[in-house]
Amino acid sequence: MTYSDYKKEFKALRAKPHKMKKYIRFNAPKERTTGIAKNRCRRCGRIRGHISKYGLHYCRQCFREIATRLGFKKYY
Repeated sequence: MTYSDYKKEFKALRAKPHKMKKYIRFNAPKERTTGIAKNRCRRCGRIRGHISKYGLHYCRQCFREIATRLGFKKYY
């Protein structure tokens, strides 16, 4: 189960609050303290391709889109 799809089951469990509470307790992803899943893009939430240098915390795709607005220049 990935970090985004466990909430899709809520639709069927809304009528049964006791079962929903139990489902959340055992199936929610745990909070990460270290590792690759800890660092996420602050713009889109992507895990991979993370740039944390200079405190940016963007994925490489988002960084390419907003680099000029942040003041970065591309040198040839």
